[in-house]
Amino acid sequence: MRTTVTLDSDTEAAIRRLMAQRGISFKRALNDAIRAGAIRGSQQAKSYTRPRDLGAAAIDLIHANRALADLEDEELVRRLQVGR
Repeated sequence: MRTTVTLDSDTEAAIRRLMAQRGISFKRALNDAIRAGAIRGSQQAKSYTRPRDLGAAAIDLIHANRALADLEDEELVRRLQVGR
């Protein structure tokens, strides 16, 4: 497949270094770099968040929005008293 690609200057420099190191064409260096990145990206371990038991809720979660609004109001009052 033939296509036009616009490379950033640092990316072009990396491809040119690969060309010089391996004595290969621009096309081959670019294809090798893309393949290496695609393969490495697919082989990376999938990260995930480990669940943690946080214990019982300290507030009634049914009224969580009210609790958050109260906390926000308290913070606003604190900032006004400090003069922010």
